[in-house]
Amino acid sequence: MSHVTRRRPDGRLILLLGALAACGPISIDMYLPSLPSIAQAFLVSTGAAQTTLTSFMLGFSVGMLLYGPLSDSFGRRPVLLGGIIMYALASVACGLSFSIGSLVTFRFVQALGAGAASVLARAIARDAHESADAARVLSMLSIVTSIGPLLAPLIGGQLLLLGGWRVVFVALTLFGTVCAVTAYLKVPETWPPEKRKHSEVLQSFGAYGKLLRDPVAWGHMLCGGMAFASMFAYITATPFVYIEYFHVSAQHYGFLFALNIVGIMFGNFMNTRLIGRLGSLAIISFSAMVSCVASLFVALVCLTGWGGLWSIVAGLFFVVGVVGLLSANCTTDLMHRYPHNAGAAAAVFGAVQLALGAGASLAVGLWEGVSPVGMGVTIGFAGVLCYCGRVLVVRWHGRGVPGVVV
Repeated sequence: MSHVTRRRPDGRLILLLGALAACGPISIDMYLPSLPSIAQAFLVSTGAAQTTLTSFMLGFSVGMLLYGPLSDSFGRRPVLLGGIIMYALASVACGLSFSIGSLVTFRFVQALGAGAASVLARAIARDAHESADAARVLSMLSIVTSIGPLLAPLIGGQLLLLGGWRVVFVALTLFGTVCAVTAYLKVPETWPPEKRKHSEVLQSFGAYGKLLRDPVAWGHMLCGGMAFASMFAYITATPFVYIEYFHVSAQHYGFLFALNIVGIMFGNFMNTRLIGRLGSLAIISFSAMVSCVASLFVALVCLTGWGGLWSIVAGLFFVVGVVGLLSANCTTDLMHRYPHNAGAAAAVFGAVQLALGAGASLAVGLWEGVSPVGMGVTIGFAGVLCYCGRVLVVRWHGRGVPGVVV
């Protein structure tokens, strides 16, 4: 399929890429209501059940590191298709797992495939649109991507009633198959052969060295990554905190989860309106401040018990609501800083983001029982580090890329 040239935002392409990028979030969110049931089915602790989420995050992170440079060298389309096919096959294996160890392993493989859709959907959106529109396009992409996670826990709760946790992976298999067929038929190649000639595999992977020597890149990864870590501490803990500690039903849990997805969608909608007027840096600064204050509020509520469930829900609305704002603007600014290695830049940002999310998930799992304390401490710590990332970005933003002559 011939490559496309840059143009004004294409609504149909954004809709399609948003659906593909939702593979990862849907694979996490749809099975969240099933976590207590998985722990009971395999006769393991809540912490052991949560490792299925941690392994997914780690696999997602590793996959993104691979796919960015590979797509810079071989093109976006073949790498994307290979990853989605791997995702669909691994979803089948997850549904057939008969031990917690096998489920953890196949979740890792499933995530390796899902990482292709996440990183390459963003790279394709950046390739196919003018630079001035990229942040707006990525925010629109995030709005579309948020629809899946909005519905996924609600669907997951109903599937749990219908036939247990294995039915969730049947649904994910069908979703992956539809994504693979749709990508094959409709997703164009956006990285032309003449650009691939300048992106040999070793050279593309070498771009990681430049990124890791750049304080601005670290600032973006810390700012966007720690906001993401806060969200995943919430994702990991709330199936147990809400359902077992506060006695919310598995079906009603989906509605509380949906409130935060609405917050993400609203934040991304506002970004599409404000990015042209304020610029990425101003939005990153404001969003990081909101993330820090809201995270410390959640930590205080979880430690003291003040206000109970609804205070936690209110605080988390703001913690999670700015994640999309930070992700879209940090990713866009980083890709523009490395225009010849946009795939690698998107990949390293996404990988660090997912690795920090996995770390937060693991940190929550280390706390005993289902008390909200572990979630609150982890979120508060992540919020402070998110603001530290914002300080790095603001301080070093005007300086050039280390070791690169533009």
